Amino acid sequence: MTIAALRTPAELEVIAERGARELADASAQEILRWAADEFGPGFAVAGSMQDNVLVHLASVVVPGIDVLFLDTGYHFIETIGTADAIEAVYPVTLRRLLPLQTVAEQDAEHGKDLFARDPDLCCALRKVAPLNKALRGYEAWATGMRRSEAVTRANTPVVQFDAKRGKVRIAPLAAWSDDDVAHYIERNNVLVNPLLSDEYPSIGCEPCTRRVLPGQDSRAGRWAGLTKTECGINT
Repeated sequence: MTIAALRTPAELEVIAERGARELADASAQEILRWAADEFGPGFAVAGSMQDNVLVHLASVVVPGIDVLFLDTGYHFIETIGTADAIEAVYPVTLRRLLPLQTVAEQDAEHGKDLFARDPDLCCALRKVAPLNKALRGYEAWATGMRRSEAVTRANTPVVQFDAKRGKVRIAPLAAWSDDDVAHYIERNNVLVNPLLSDEYPSIGCEPCTRRVLPGQDSRAGRWAGLTKTECGINT
């Protein structure tokens, strides 16, 4: 689908409202099939290269689907290795979204280790801006957000209008529990990031991700010690 063929934000908002009503209790597979039928090649999924359940599901329902991976330049080597494996094994089209600047160029302009001084700006430059640019060519995108991940995600709808981008945002796994994810991974032998078995239940950029202690929120290791809880791509 070319940019010229994209429907207007007003049209997409109507579609999102209808989808939210009709798919509130639908399965993840049903939600993905609806998105594929409604948006065709104007639909992509975002993949953080963590548990990859959404990527696997999408590859089964919509073989060849575009998977958007934010290659920030700060990832764990395990995350890059997982992306390489996904690209090699699954029937998807992996798009590695790069920031406008390399880490060295960003250091030169903003000072070294911006993530430690202004993590919001670092995320905006290395995650939000590349995703926003890539999404210009799509009508809808899917995220792996789940309500059980954190209090801040407890009300995640399965379909909503992403007003900031003028797109439809879809969360096929919104109602899934941690057990649902674990069972799906085991049943389908899903390729997962090896850090998940090393006390990293939520994996972001290496400088901003820590191991999580037993009993802590699964996202407690993200921006540990700061009030920041989201990178901005889902808000």
